Amino acid sequence: MTVELISVGTEILMGNIVNTNAAFLSAQCVALGLSCYHQSVVGDNEGRMEEAMQTALSRSDLVLISGGLGPTRDDLTKEVAAKVMEKKLVMDMRTRDRIQAYFDQIKRPDITENNWKQAVVPEGAIVLDNDNGTAPGLILEKEGKAMILLPGPPGELLPLFQKKVRPYLEQLQEEKMYSCMVKICSVGESRAETMVADLLEGQTNPTIAPYAKTGEVHFRITAREKTQEAAELLMEPVLKEMKRRFGSRIYTVREEETLEEVVVRLLEQGCLTITTVESCTGGLLSGQLVNVPGASKVLERGFVTYSNEAKIQMVGVSQATLEEMGAVSQETAEEMAEGGRKAAGADVGISITGVAGPGGGTEEKPVGMVCMACSIRGEIRRETFYFSGDREKIRKSSVVQGLNLVREELLKYLEGQISGESA
Repeated sequence: MTVELISVGTEILMGNIVNTNAAFLSAQCVALGLSCYHQSVVGDNEGRMEEAMQTALSRSDLVLISGGLGPTRDDLTKEVAAKVMEKKLVMDMRTRDRIQAYFDQIKRPDITENNWKQAVVPEGAIVLDNDNGTAPGLILEKEGKAMILLPGPPGELLPLFQKKVRPYLEQLQEEKMYSCMVKICSVGESRAETMVADLLEGQTNPTIAPYAKTGEVHFRITAREKTQEAAELLMEPVLKEMKRRFGSRIYTVREEETLEEVVVRLLEQGCLTITTVESCTGGLLSGQLVNVPGASKVLERGFVTYSNEAKIQMVGVSQATLEEMGAVSQETAEEMAEGGRKAAGADVGISITGVAGPGGGTEEKPVGMVCMACSIRGEIRRETFYFSGDREKIRKSSVVQGLNLVREELLKYLEGQISGESA
């Protein structure tokens, strides 16, 4: 089945707010096996809204419309949809009672008359109770096609879709889409795609789609099947082949898992603690680790040593190293990582020092040059990377590579521990 998305709201059209609803609904439709070929944004104008709805209905089986269901005069979605589907508007007393109960709950006795507009629905519509607001969702069906109207606020739309709309759509689809995500570090987008070019050619079911992220490449493997078990059987050979080609560069095949979560999990697995010592990233690396619930078990402190004085005073980088090799050097990075590890009494130290730009670069040490070191109980690995982009991108790329450096070294360390125990 084909589905088309229409987002209603002049504020979206003008760029005043980011259209996160469309991204959410698109992903949900793909997961349900629906084919989405068109999306549009239309302002709060009756004529243009009607045109958008008529066009969508002419080429799609389902039309998902978000926004414009509120109590104000410019909330016209329901009225225009009723006109397009040739249905008259009637008062839905159950919805009216729910609106009354909502205002009673928040102790608002002065309900303005326009709020009752939200209880007026197209005759014969399936009314979707909104537990997080006053405007209900609506499903209008006619001649094998359907229009699904959802409130615009994401806090209302997301739970209403998951609770009410998704089950409705699942009944319409015999087959669904199931997918897994292969997440890779230390390989550029073009090289990663080249490494699986033969798998991308002529693919039908399952399919592979690449997505470039800052410092990472993700591949979504998707299969269309009646059950998850059948889909997993289809995806298994593809996943196995990608693991063979990318090896340890794959840090997870779970879509919801992040690189920092993997690092924290490995630290917990080894009963290890970590400290961060950052210069050009200014605390971004420790901030990523803190994003992980329970990170306090492995991260006790971090150092931001932006100046040379801070590097000397806080983590014991030698004056001689800074004078001879410079703040941006593998030698300085090594002393930062090991000095920070010892100062914090941690098992692992990770350091980052570089030239984030836009100024400060030289021919020998250009903008984008970043040195890192990881020390695990005194065993140290040093690396130098050259990133492109503006200051923000260089700093974010540095954090990703820093996390990946820790991940790679932790894998080696844990493997060594297991080998030692076996011996």
